[in-house]
Amino acid sequence: IDDAIATSLTPEQVDAVLAPKVDAAWNLHRQTRHLPLNAFVLFSSASATFGSPGQAAYAAGNGFLDALAAHRQAEGLPAQSIGWGYWQQDSGMTGHLSDIDRARIGQALTPIPTAQGLELFDAALGAPHPHLLATPINLTKAPSPPPPLLQDLVRGSSTRRTASSAVGPTDLAGRLAGLSPEEQDGEVLSLVRTNVAAVLAHGSVGSVDAGRPFSELGFDSLTAIELRNRLATATGQRLPATLVFDHPTPRALAQHLKHTLLNTHVPATAQTTGTTTEEPIAIVAMGCRYP
Repeated sequence: IDDAIATSLTPEQVDAVLAPKVDAAWNLHRQTRHLPLNAFVLFSSASATFGSPGQAAYAAGNGFLDALAAHRQAEGLPAQSIGWGYWQQDSGMTGHLSDIDRARIGQALTPIPTAQGLELFDAALGAPHPHLLATPINLTKAPSPPPPLLQDLVRGSSTRRTASSAVGPTDLAGRLAGLSPEEQDGEVLSLVRTNVAAVLAHGSVGSVDAGRPFSELGFDSLTAIELRNRLATATGQRLPATLVFDHPTPRALAQHLKHTLLNTHVPATAQTTGTTTEEPIAIVAMGCRYP
């Protein structure tokens, strides 16, 4: 793996990540296709299905494995690609994860104990499908609204989605306009600290020091993008990928968002009917980093 934001990936990084997946699997396929194999099992990743922030190359490599399994089965050859989630036991790919990384992963995906992983492996081998996901998912901790792939699994997802969007971006800007400057500061700072705590998997907002630099709070390029995405959703604003680096503390970021919201707010009496010219916000799907 060589985690990086997709727009910053170099050809060398992509080649290094794809080689052990794409090149190795394709060569193995070509060199064994004439043999009477009982099984041809590829260890893929759930990141190819759900997406994983900062792991575009890794997800693509595993997506190739999933497609290769389908290709082999279409040719009458044995093949299965198992999309694993996050294994509890440390490995060469997960040993570097911090406590923050593990807590964020645990928000949706439950770590797989070795015994359960072996049971999942046996179950996958007995299934006829070329591609299966093998990961326990804690639906009670799924984000709201849940990712599209999980919406049918989460009971009352539409209700939760409605409730979570009851106070939308337009309401936030309008509410700020009716508050005093001090109340505006508190409202937006609370929004920022709440989302910082969620991204870093802190137990409480109180643990987020508003004056401490994001770099000292534990942010990296991936978590910075996740915070940007959350705040873009909450505010309805187009926010740059460099948001956290341009405004290096929660308090500085809150001040920036407050001025942005107040400057873009249009009172209801000034709004006109007709087709809106506002473009939709493209939000990157937010998940967890997992192997």
